[in-house]
Amino acid sequence: MAKTGTANISIRMDADLKAAAEELFEELGMNISTAFNIFVRQSLREGRIPFAISRGTPTEETVAAMLEAERLAHDPAARTYTDVDEMFEEILHE
Repeated sequence: MAKTGTANISIRMDADLKAAAEELFEELGMNISTAFNIFVRQSLREGRIPFAISRGTPTEETVAAMLEAERLAHDPAARTYTDVDEMFEEILHE
C-alpha cells in the first residue's frame, strides 16, 4: 500500500465509551487514532470485520434455562398444560 499522506476523519461516540477506550488504548501504548488504524488495516488484510459481530452470548442463567427447556421437552413425565389459565390454576392451588 503506497503512502499518500494522511486524512482526517470524524467519529461520533458516547463520551463514556470514548473515555473507556482511551484508557484501554493508553494501557496498550497507543491512542484511539492508532487503534482505529490497526482496526482498518486488519479489516483490509482479512477482507472483513476482524472479529465476530453477534447479538451476544447468552448468560449462564439463559443457557441453564435453555437446557432445562430442552430436557423438559423430551421428558414424558413433565407436566404440560393446554393453556395459560390451566397452568395458573394449578400453580395457585398448590
